[in-house]
Amino acid sequence: MQPLDFLPAEHPSLRPSSDLALAQRAIAAYRPSGRAQLEMRRRMLRFIDAFPTSAHLRSCEPGHLTASALLIAIDSGRVLLTQHRKLQRWLQLGGHCDGDANLAAVALREASEESGLTGLTIDPRIVDLDIHPIPARRDEPEHLHYDCRFLVYATSAQKPSRNDESDDLRWLDVVQAESLTDDPSVRRLLALVRPLGA
Repeated sequence: MQPLDFLPAEHPSLRPSSDLALAQRAIAAYRPSGRAQLEMRRRMLRFIDAFPTSAHLRSCEPGHLTASALLIAIDSGRVLLTQHRKLQRWLQLGGHCDGDANLAAVALREASEESGLTGLTIDPRIVDLDIHPIPARRDEPEHLHYDCRFLVYATSAQKPSRNDESDDLRWLDVVQAESLTDDPSVRRLLALVRPLGA
């Protein structure tokens, strides 16, 4: 896809939907880059089959779908990472579906909310999958996040504004971003855009 093909938030295909068949189709359409990603896709589709009405709800205690976005400035290839307040790690932007099975719409919404930026666009194709445990907290047991990752674009490296989930937000070139994280899943995302920010 070229930048003109990226979708803005108001595009009809990014309307919220509670129909988990939409998420299932998006995950099934993802073309894995290797065996590990193929297994992630298989596990995610099995998870939706096991929880066909609640896989996208936080109340689904074994785990739930989430969506995240690596935010890229088209003009510079720089990426925006957040220093997550609770996890104290540098990560891409993203969060819970909260009942919305339109994964691309969730990723774009989370990117906008967590960066404070408007006018963002998204490549609606999933680029990476990750299943990871979330530690138990006072009000919830340990559970899994079934995370679907997307690439989201800003026209320039505008000044972001963090929300209460973040200790810091920073535009970085890919090499700088790689130096801040040893998380393999974040590094996979950064590898996808390395030619842009090299």
